[in-house]
Amino acid sequence: MDAATPLQVQDPPNRLPLNRLAGRVGLLLLAGLLFLALFPALVAPFDATARLGQPLERPGDTFLLGTNDIGQDLLSELIWGVRVSLLTGLAVAFLSVLVGASVGLFTGYFSGLLSSILLSLTSLAQVLPFLPLVILISAYLGPSQRNIILVLVLFLWAVPARLVHSRVLSIAREDYIESARALGSSDWRILRVHIWPGVRELAIIQFVLVAGVAILAEASLSFLGLSNPIAKSWGGMLYFARASGAFLNDAWRWWVLPPGLMISLTVISLMLIAFSLERHTYR
Repeated sequence: MDAATPLQVQDPPNRLPLNRLAGRVGLLLLAGLLFLALFPALVAPFDATARLGQPLERPGDTFLLGTNDIGQDLLSELIWGVRVSLLTGLAVAFLSVLVGASVGLFTGYFSGLLSSILLSLTSLAQVLPFLPLVILISAYLGPSQRNIILVLVLFLWAVPARLVHSRVLSIAREDYIESARALGSSDWRILRVHIWPGVRELAIIQFVLVAGVAILAEASLSFLGLSNPIAKSWGGMLYFARASGAFLNDAWRWWVLPPGLMISLTVISLMLIAFSLERHTYR
């Protein structure tokens, strides 16, 4: 090997194809879920709010997943539930990463009183007990999807902020940043042109990870009855199943398992995408 040729460390031959496969499977699953979220009426066999059958009908030819306690088709409810559950998670992820990345960029590049205050708030948000406070604040604000989004963003922005802050600190020490300053580039131009590209992939990974956490948290809050009771969601299905005693009889097989599996499938698809992005970024 030529002495001038840098030594390159490569992944094992079988790891990169595995990463690509994981990413493609995750994207395929997520694309299907997004289609259901945007166009549920094209797929759902019935109106999810219509009472069409007898209460707690078993799965059959007409109702493939049976009916709930008031005769609504559970398959249609499951499909319409994608919209609330998935889009709530994506909205929380977008707002959390937007706030977190902005705070991380500012505190990592600028120093001063405001940066110190923001870093203190970031540390505080990370050490506070997440689930108890989310439940308490959501109960105080009242059942609403908007309130759930606001409460989750209130706590989930801190991890992206801390990670972006650390990455910006590392990038800001590079020689080309000093060169840009010497050439007269403004701080905001340096952040936009030189630093943001270095943290963009990290922000995307955090978006995917936070979306998974937000979907689980939204389902948990809905299961506790803290979401809009009219909106169809997977957590809401579990809430009404629990309230109707479906966990104590055979109805759990067609009323509880499907939304639980859909929540798991959605989170798995996001984790596969995050795994693929992380391996691609840091390999």
